[in-house]
Amino acid sequence: MNIIIIHGQSHQGSTCQIARILAKKLGGEVKEFFLPRDFGEFCVGCTQCFTKTHTACPHYEKLNPITEAIDRADVIILASPVYVYHATGAMKAFLDHYGWRWMVHRPDERMFQKQGVVISTAAGAGTKTTNRDMEDSLFFWGVAKIYRIGVTVSAVNWNAVTGKKRALIEKATDAIASRIRSGAGRIKPGPKTRFWFSIMRMIQKKWGFNQADMDYWKEKGWLGSRRPWS
Repeated sequence: MNIIIIHGQSHQGSTCQIARILAKKLGGEVKEFFLPRDFGEFCVGCTQCFTKTHTACPHYEKLNPITEAIDRADVIILASPVYVYHATGAMKAFLDHYGWRWMVHRPDERMFQKQGVVISTAAGAGTKTTNRDMEDSLFFWGVAKIYRIGVTVSAVNWNAVTGKKRALIEKATDAIASRIRSGAGRIKPGPKTRFWFSIMRMIQKKWGFNQADMDYWKEKGWLGSRRPWS
């Protein structure tokens, strides 16, 4: 099993530790990236990825190693601490670069067989909205199954997390690891993803947003009977 962890910050705090605990339980090869250390560029809104190709992005060369690791992975883990009720700016800036890969534009068929996990921690509140920031991208990339871990650690560093909290973390990661392993190699998207794909297909078939998108969908055969999960 190939696993990628994309950390929303560069220090190795509670969120990082939980992501690593889960990855260890899953087993296999793990590739980690830390933001903004490994990628820290802001999307400049040039729209080249939409209207031409993602390789026209001015940050393509810097981003491509992470994109390739995402494409190879069986499990994608996005992990971010809560910053003012949301994911870190570094995580948001990173995800902004993949708008072209949303279902409404040019999704990659490999995403529809992958599993994803979003992980967030906070001293107080905000894990739900932070996980939603990351889950939105995984869902609209087409990731077939997405799990969530949100933990109020009541601490500002991993060493201060109590034994009781750690026991809850172990229980949550055990359950998710078991579900991911049981679905490995045979996961398919659920009704919600299929519904959204059908809506995007109708848009591309009747109107489209740009020629690059329409050509892509036609080339994939998705305007006909073919689907990315079949």
